[in-house]
Amino acid sequence: MTIAFTLAGCGLAGQGTGDQSAGGGKSSAAALKDLKKLQVKGRAPMTGYDRDKFGPAWSDVDHNGCDTRNDILKRDLKDETFKQGTHDCIVLTGILDDPYSGKTIKFERGQKTSMDVQIDHVVALADAWQKGAQQWPVSKRKELANDPLNLLAADGPLNSQKGAGDAATWLPPRRTYRCTYVSRQIEVKIKYDLWVTSAEKDAMQTVLNSC
Repeated sequence: MTIAFTLAGCGLAGQGTGDQSAGGGKSSAAALKDLKKLQVKGRAPMTGYDRDKFGPAWSDVDHNGCDTRNDILKRDLKDETFKQGTHDCIVLTGILDDPYSGKTIKFERGQKTSMDVQIDHVVALADAWQKGAQQWPVSKRKELANDPLNLLAADGPLNSQKGAGDAATWLPPRRTYRCTYVSRQIEVKIKYDLWVTSAEKDAMQTVLNSC
């Protein structure tokens, strides 16, 4: 099964062979070339990290009247229903074809059910903090935290399992999505000038060489 997301001209396709698109509309070969452009350094300390350093969670940064979480749910779910009177902003229900596990997950808004589907930062914010973001102004950190390129609706427990992991410590269990996932991480890190560790780079190369 192949899952595809398209946003602002950035197509994402599942793993294939050769130069098939592996993420962000780029081939795995192109992602490998981009990987070589990233600085390789050790992790900076977590000192001073706080989620609030990346701005309020799920701001309406594009000023479309909807917060980022609902924007991504609306983008990534299918068969959505919306709360009346919200101009199709607040997603009540929907179906997620989870890219990380391959499972079909029913989303239902509510205190006991909303966390079944979470919005994952493809490059975790804590990982970004240790690889350059702590030197940024708040405005740039807020941009990263709300950038659709760095956001995916995903299985809640798997997102919690990932935590702040990079490619060296966590990859989606669904192997056919790993090329897309790693390529997208590279695209985010290129866009925001974040670095990688040597172990992370090695893990990314291993994944992309298998595409």
